[in-house]
Amino acid sequence: MKSRVYFIPVDSLNSQQVINQKLQCLIDESKVLDFIYKKDKVVLKLHFGEEGNTGFVRPQHVRVVSDAAIGRGGNVFMSDTNTLYRGRRLNSRDHLKLAYEHGFTKEITNADLIIPDDTQEKNVACVEINQEFIKSAKVARIFIDTDALIVASHFKGHILTGFGGALKNVGMGCATRQGKLAQHCDLAPIVYADRCIGCGECEGICPVKAIKLVNKKSVVDNTKCIGCASCLAICPSMAMFIDFKAGNQLQDKMVEYSLAVLKDKKKKSGFINFAIKINKECDCWGMENPQIAPDVGILASVDPVSIDQASFDLVNKASGKDIFKDAHPEQDPTRQLQHAQSIGLGSLDYELIKL
Repeated sequence: MKSRVYFIPVDSLNSQQVINQKLQCLIDESKVLDFIYKKDKVVLKLHFGEEGNTGFVRPQHVRVVSDAAIGRGGNVFMSDTNTLYRGRRLNSRDHLKLAYEHGFTKEITNADLIIPDDTQEKNVACVEINQEFIKSAKVARIFIDTDALIVASHFKGHILTGFGGALKNVGMGCATRQGKLAQHCDLAPIVYADRCIGCGECEGICPVKAIKLVNKKSVVDNTKCIGCASCLAICPSMAMFIDFKAGNQLQDKMVEYSLAVLKDKKKKSGFINFAIKINKECDCWGMENPQIAPDVGILASVDPVSIDQASFDLVNKASGKDIFKDAHPEQDPTRQLQHAQSIGLGSLDYELIKL
């Protein structure tokens, strides 16, 4: 049987109030949060955006989601994990401060905010999944120990996975720093010496000191590199490149991490994708990056594979081409979807219900 994906269009000219009204309609009609019961401890998984980036789901929209969950009796809080790369989300203290600066306060969202410190063993869960690439996944315990999970995702492009939606928000976003490292570790950058201008930006930003300037050219120590791609984001001359074939394996690992989080919550999780302000790159980029597709709308489902497939299809239809393949031709953006279906996370076959 096809999975149901509910969809409500959003126009780029819609006000925040109108978008909130549409989001409320989507939640009511889809019943996507009906798995929440009285006194359930509910974690709302979000990406709070890196400093300088505004592509993240607006906290005012998050308020609609948290109010709906609270209305069903849930005890709701927001959460995310810390990053591998240097930035404002590298540790829990700075991550919390940045999230508040971006508007994710209790006053605005009606939900508390918790960023677990995964340097403390008590906050880490090792989940046995015995998949092809990941045998044991290290995820933030907060996503395992709660009763229910809501995943609210900004649907956009991504340099290593083609696009990022619900699956990436769960697989990469719920992983501890060790878990993120396990997913990225095959991705060491290549330096094109003829393009390198010896500015030292990559050396300065590398979180593990894997890059040094030798004769005014960047050199990468592959034994230290964690594949976080910070150097790609900061290089002004595009001298840093990734072996994108390895990026396809990252998609497989990311999806297997999604399984680790969702395998015991198949009937206690719901997904909302915001296909609005569809940028070329992830919200992890500490800068504005170009919008590559028109606003499409908001989708809801209890199937993470179907909602990402439907989001992908709708965005490409609105763009008149495979916009994600066009933005990142080295990637196969459907690989994560195919692998997710193959390990039982959901279905590529869906019924789109337009509201």
